[in-house]
Amino acid sequence: MKEIYLWLVRLMSLLWSGRRQRDVVYLMSFGDNVPFIKALAAGMPADRQLLVFYRPSCQAAADELAATGITVRPFTDGLGFVFTGISQVMRARVLFCDNYYAFLGGLRHPRRMRIVQMWHAAGAVKRFGWDDPTTADRSASDQRRFQAVYDQFDEYVVGAPAMGQVFASSYRAPLDRMQVLGYPRSDRLQDANWVAQTQQRVWQELPALKGHRVILYAPTYREGVTFTPPKGLAQALRRDPDARVVLRLHPALATKAEDFQRQLGAQGVDAAGLSTAELLTVTETLVTDYSSVAFDYSLLANAHSLLFYLFDLPAYQQDPGVQPDLLDWLPGPALTTNAQLAAAIQADAATELTQFNQHWNSANDGHATERVVARYVALLSD
Repeated sequence: MKEIYLWLVRLMSLLWSGRRQRDVVYLMSFGDNVPFIKALAAGMPADRQLLVFYRPSCQAAADELAATGITVRPFTDGLGFVFTGISQVMRARVLFCDNYYAFLGGLRHPRRMRIVQMWHAAGAVKRFGWDDPTTADRSASDQRRFQAVYDQFDEYVVGAPAMGQVFASSYRAPLDRMQVLGYPRSDRLQDANWVAQTQQRVWQELPALKGHRVILYAPTYREGVTFTPPKGLAQALRRDPDARVVLRLHPALATKAEDFQRQLGAQGVDAAGLSTAELLTVTETLVTDYSSVAFDYSLLANAHSLLFYLFDLPAYQQDPGVQPDLLDWLPGPALTTNAQLAAAIQADAATELTQFNQHWNSANDGHATERVVARYVALLSD
C-alpha cells in the first residue's frame, strides 16, 4: 500500500509539474513555530501566498494562524491529500517541513522548488534515520523509501554545526546543505518580555508553584508509548522538601501519570493545562533523559540545574540508540540511579551550560527568525 501511495503522489505531482513555483507551503506537525510562520507571512511579497498544511494534533496552532488571515488546510496521508493537496504543494517555491513526511518520497521535485527541513528540535540525543540501529533491520524497500525522502531536502536549517553533522550522518546528506541560521522557535526563549509574560501566566494558573523551587521531570517520548519509571523515583524527585515537582509525560500515558502524581504527594503539582515551553520558564531544575527539551531549557535565563537521569541507558543505547558522543557533551554526569538523582537534587548545584550551548545553540541567539525569513523570502523574487 505504501508503494501504491507513493506512486499516486508521483503521478499527481507529474500532472502538476508544469505549475509555476512562486508561493510558500509549510508542513506543520509541531505547533511551536507559529511566531516564525507569522513573521514569514508578514515578510512575503503581497502577490505571493502562504499555505500551511497541518496535522490534526496542531489544530490550536492552525486556528491561531487562521485568525491572522493565513490559509491553513488539515493534512493526513491518504487519497484526499493526493488528489487535492499535491497540486497545492507543487506551486511552492519554498516548501518548509518540520518533520519527516513520507509522501515526499514520491514527489517529483521541480527544479525551482526549494525543500527545506525545519526540524522540530534544536539538538539530538537519540539517533534517527540511518543511525537508528533498527534501520538496518528494515526491508530494502523500506530503506529505499526512507532515503527517497531524505534526498528531497535541499537545505536544512540548523542551530549549530553539531546538528548539521547529525543530519549529514542520519540522512546521508551533504554538509553543504546545512544552513546554520538558528531555529526560529528558539527566539522566544531569549525574549525577556515573552518569558516574563509567560511566567506570570504560569503563576496565575498554578499559584502553588510560586515561591518554591520548581523541579520539572520531562522524560522523552518512547516508541510504543511505554514508560516504566524505576521504583522509588518519585521519592528521589521529592528530595528537596521545599520544592514542587511537576511531571510531564506523553499524553497517551495519562494513567501512568496519575499513578506517579499520587506518589509525589503534596509536593506534586498537576500542570496539565500548561505547555512544556511555558513550564520551562519557571523551572529551576529540569530532570530529563533523551528529550530535546534540554536544548530549549539551556537557553533560558532561569535555567539553574539540568540533570540527565538515564536509568535505562544500556537498553536505550541499543534501541533506538543515542548519539555516540553523548557523554562528551552532556553538561554534567549521567545519573543512572535514584540515589545519584536524589543527591544531585539535594545539592542543587548550578549546571555550567556555556559549552553545551556553544555546541548545540551557537546560532540560537534570539534573531534566528530574522535570518531565516530573509533567506527564503529572497528566493521568491528570483
